[in-house]
Amino acid sequence: QVQLVESGGGSVQSGGSLRLSCAASAYARAMGWFRQAPGQEREGVAVIDRGGTTIVANSVKGRFTVSQNNAINTVWLQMNSLKPEDTAMYYCAADRSRRWLYLPQPGQVPDWGQGTQVTVSS
Repeated sequence: QVQLVESGGGSVQSGGSLRLSCAASAYARAMGWFRQAPGQEREGVAVIDRGGTTIVANSVKGRFTVSQNNAINTVWLQMNSLKPEDTAMYYCAADRSRRWLYLPQPGQVPDWGQGTQVTVSS
């Protein structure tokens, strides 16, 4: 099991930016970000594998970027041009053994962080 610790959430006005960080306690073959708004299902936002291949949800493409530093088992989510509909709890996710060739369903994710809140006001 991989322990994941997120940071970087907060409140921002529409059009603003935030950068989320997630540090893993051990090697993971794939890591990424999900989000869950109140009353909605958790959804994949962006994932990246050890080789640097990224998959980004259409709803955030062109605004959000996922990146990593393999040496320190850390991934980031740079969020620009934020919109009120981006308001959600954001969760870091990881899989020690499998690549994610697509945005996985939440039930396919073995390891989760505790979440960090992102609130975008209009």
